[in-house]
Amino acid sequence: MTEQNLLHALEQMITEQRNPNSMQIDRASALEIVRIINNEDKQVPLAVEKCLPQIAQAVEKIVAAFQQGGRLVYMGAGTSGRLGVLDASECPPTYGVPPEMVVGLIAGGERALRHPIEGAEDDRAQGKADLQQIHFSHKDILVGIAASGRTPYVLGGLEYANELGAVTISIASNPNSAMAQIAQIAIETLVGAEVLTGSSRMKSGTAQKLVLNMLTTASMIQMGKCYQNLMVDVQASNEKLRARAVRIVMQASECDKNTAEQYLKTADGNAKLAIMMLLANLDRESAVKILAKNQGKLRIDPA
Repeated sequence: MTEQNLLHALEQMITEQRNPNSMQIDRASALEIVRIINNEDKQVPLAVEKCLPQIAQAVEKIVAAFQQGGRLVYMGAGTSGRLGVLDASECPPTYGVPPEMVVGLIAGGERALRHPIEGAEDDRAQGKADLQQIHFSHKDILVGIAASGRTPYVLGGLEYANELGAVTISIASNPNSAMAQIAQIAIETLVGAEVLTGSSRMKSGTAQKLVLNMLTTASMIQMGKCYQNLMVDVQASNEKLRARAVRIVMQASECDKNTAEQYLKTADGNAKLAIMMLLANLDRESAVKILAKNQGKLRIDPA
């Protein structure tokens, strides 16, 4: 894209418009600045609310992919890529899933998590190459993330995923973006102009974080990774999480601390298994068999 064409494209994007509410922000006091930012941030959840049908549709596709052994793959550049990597990295300790189940790819690779990699987001071919590197297949789900909706790296990935027959999802903050035209499910979080013109790490980034939270949380809930609203598959890998596991067992079964610790020991720290043993009055072997039969779900609602 020529410089003139790029300038024209930027002029058309909502995320690149000047915000009339912050035109005098450089003359404001600290309190006035943060009040302006806060007032703008209040618009974000309302913009996300309008996307709930598309987000729910995406969740249904993700759950179906998980059930068939597929993966959820995020792809983005800059802030968008970092948020995808963050969400993916939080799934194993929170839900007890293998790290390859949710994968985050960022233009420029791991170094780009801490340092800007100039030009990485403009490499359309690298989007395809990075998916090939992880052996992306038709069973997987690709979520492309970019506030602009036009990042070449992400477009290349979405195009390749479509060629394979995989489900593709886009998250952008501009309407009718190039990504939305390619993706099968388009999530358009129209949060409006940023407080600082073009600083899409702000409202657009916040919207992306909210959507990513929903995608993985709702999907994991439907996969049986919670009981009531308790994270029963939490991995007790440090002191805080071990204490949380004890509390989860106590809350789910209404037992005392000593009982929770005893059952967790029998279950090798597996809170879900300990809860099944307690609630159903089962030994470990029987509880393991029932959980396997119920696809890891503690609660099975009658048909």
